[in-house]
Amino acid sequence: MSLRVILRILGLLLMLFSLTMLPPMLMSLWFRDGVWHAFMSGIAITVITGLLLYLPNRRAHKELRIRDGFIIAAMFWTVLALFGSLPLMLFGEGSLSITDAVFESFSGLTTTGATVITGIDFLPESVLYYRQQLQWLGGMGIVVLAVAILPTLGVGGMALYRTEIPGPLKDSKLTPRITETAKALWYIYATLTFACMVAYMLAGMSWFDALGHSFSTVAIGGFSTHDASIGYFNSAAIELICISFMLISAFSFSLHFIAWREKRLLHYFQDPEARFLMLFLAGLTTITVITLWLTDTYDDIVGLRHALFEVVSVATTAGFAVADFSGWPGALPFLLFVAAFVGGCSGSTAGGMKVIRIILILKQGMREVMRLIHPNAVIAVKVGKVSVPDSIAQAVWGFFSAYVMLFFLMLVGVMATGVDQVTAWSSVGSALNNLGPALGEASSHYGDLPSLAKWILVLAMLLGRLEIFTVLVLFTPAFWRR
Repeated sequence: MSLRVILRILGLLLMLFSLTMLPPMLMSLWFRDGVWHAFMSGIAITVITGLLLYLPNRRAHKELRIRDGFIIAAMFWTVLALFGSLPLMLFGEGSLSITDAVFESFSGLTTTGATVITGIDFLPESVLYYRQQLQWLGGMGIVVLAVAILPTLGVGGMALYRTEIPGPLKDSKLTPRITETAKALWYIYATLTFACMVAYMLAGMSWFDALGHSFSTVAIGGFSTHDASIGYFNSAAIELICISFMLISAFSFSLHFIAWREKRLLHYFQDPEARFLMLFLAGLTTITVITLWLTDTYDDIVGLRHALFEVVSVATTAGFAVADFSGWPGALPFLLFVAAFVGGCSGSTAGGMKVIRIILILKQGMREVMRLIHPNAVIAVKVGKVSVPDSIAQAVWGFFSAYVMLFFLMLVGVMATGVDQVTAWSSVGSALNNLGPALGEASSHYGDLPSLAKWILVLAMLLGRLEIFTVLVLFTPAFWRR
């Protein structure tokens, strides 16, 4: 393990991350909101820490091993989110406590979208911008991590998808080098963000709201510049734009790369993962619309608008809101919330367990049923026309087992802090799936939860964002043996 190389990389990352505090500082000077000093202090602390890590190890150059990759991937989010919390606790009146600032920063960078803040409309403009920017940076980091880095470590949904499942990464790699792949993904991500911003402005948003919401929409984050989220605008056009870009961002960015390079869209419908997600959302929307109409919750048009938006927003783990779905009739709140466990496609900015794993779990379940009928039959699990090896099946079940175990442990931990059962399971599920909204006492914000519960949820956000095994492997004795 190359500790000095890791420290050098972390130092560089911190110095680079400090540059991301310049735009909100300039925004503060532009709007004259008086909190530029918070970002200046954040820059200074982050740069000094980065230099202290980098300078003693600047000559440490050694080829990184897989173990180093795991540490860097975990430390990337942890260290940057901790330093990203500095402006949130330094901006003066209304600034957050250490616990709340770390929670908000982790929620932003992991694109969870859970917030401890009330009165978002009254925050300084630069702080509003900074929250949105955190999600945008986190969303791009997720795509690069999922498509370019985690597969090389042998973990993550794309590691399964890339090696064994038919699709764009199997048929044609994005680019030969990770750096080139990351650059290509940046172009696509930035282009989508710009297109989303322009669309929002044409639909009636101010440039500030359009910029902020384009950041969090493409990142599937869910932060908003208003307490009422997208519902603040009460615009069908804005809701339709938001739905469109949430769907685009929930598809694998490798599909977007193929569309950009080959100028065709047919592969979206040929991809098993993308096709399953579209059918899943269509079915869930139908159930929701019919239930809302039968219970006279809304009239026809409003019911269709709210149902479509909330289904896409929650199921893709974006977490934007135009209505309080926690108050909807019957099993709808539970049904929508559980849909977030599916999440988006591998290699997207969405959270959840990822569609490819759900497909494999369902197909393996059907295989076991068939084996009861035909005990001696050799039945292959297929995705598309390709058989999936048993090693992949075991990896999926291993992930699912770890997922359920961690969910249970963190649920018990949050309940032990005095939180009621509904709030506890929904907040843990929301954090682990990087969703944002929860039920019960956390349906509007997480500010009233005990501090210990918030720290447990911070861990859940990190585990969910890094696909669990990337963090769990660090706690195994075998990892640290020479």
